[in-house]
Amino acid sequence: QVQIVESGGGLVQPGGSLRLSCAARGMILSTFRGYITDWYRQAPGKERELIARAASSGSTNYGDSVKGRFSISRDNGKKTVYLQMNSLKPEDTAVYYCNFNHPFVQFPEYWGQGTQVTVSS
Repeated sequence: QVQIVESGGGLVQPGGSLRLSCAARGMILSTFRGYITDWYRQAPGKERELIARAASSGSTNYGDSVKGRFSISRDNGKKTVYLQMNSLKPEDTAVYYCNFNHPFVQFPEYWGQGTQVTVSS
């Protein structure tokens, strides 16, 4: 059975950095390689927002709100996706979720449990 485990959130001052991790425990490596890995965030009172994507090809895309500050990467051998967050701002405060989705619908979609990131002095 696959379990998605997030870690790395916390409290950080403006301008600081954090790295989030999201591991797909129990997933077969060849299956992981085919998944698209996304990071979303949801701030209080706002809709969940897609902020970063790493495709199985290795290509990456970012939302305008984080472009140039955040970096998504994946370690296929560890079946883990990371979100490096630099130059954090108070408006980055949110619950961050990782998401695994596959181009073929027979593969299930997975969500992490969410991790709180708070940017405050």
